[in-house]
Formats: sequence, structure tokens, C-alpha cells
Amino acid sequence: MTTKYTNDHEWINIEDHEAAVVGITHHAQDALGDVVFVDLPEVGKTFKKGEVAGVVESVKAAADLYMPVTGEIVEVNEDLRNDPSLANSDPLGNGWFFKVHVTNMAEFDELMDQPAYDALLKTL
Repeated sequence: MTTKYTNDHEWINIEDHEAAVVGITHHAQDALGDVVFVDLPEVGKTFKKGEVAGVVESVKAAADLYMPVTGEIVEVNEDLRNDPSLANSDPLGNGWFFKVHVTNMAEFDELMDQPAYDALLKTL
């Protein structure tokens, strides 16, 4: 299992060759506050790296969810749609947003690993 991070505070975890799981980091959910709504992408839709794939709304703000890699959405987290607070209580687990079939693994390889992401957080 390999987890990478974006500058926009999304994480992506590749568990197998079928799909990667995407969510927001602890930092993102802390900055947002209590998440009250998530707009998840449609299964089957394809996004390019950096495109807006969804929206997270909290009591403080709304934030775009950016696609960390190019790929096709293969599953969305219906539990998160029904209980958006999972993004706060378990952002790296049950609070995942969607699964994507990665079409360009080089884009995944270019993302930050944990030490690089930790270094980014120290600059904020």
C-alpha cells in the first residue's frame, strides 16, 4: 500500500492495480472545520490531473476537491454522502471520497510521499 499527497491536501492510496482511493488529509479537514456536505463525482466520469472532481462544504467554507491523477471514477463513498462528518472523524479511513482507475502511473509517482508532505505542512 502506497500513499501519496498533493499540495491541495488530498491523499491517494494505491492498494492494488484496480483502483486508487482518494480523500482529504487531516490538515484539510482541520482547516475546513465540521464537514456538512460533499459533492462526489459520478462513477464512470473521467478527470485529468488537477481538475475539480468534487466539493467539500463545511460550517466555515467550501473547498474544491482536485483530482490527484488522471483517471476514471470507479466508485464513490456513499457512506460519506450520507454522513459527511466521516471526513472529519476518519479522513484517512472510512472518510475516503472516491476510487479512481489511474491511467497514468507517472502522475502518481510525482506526488509527495509522507516526509515531503510533512515538510510542506511545516511551511503553512
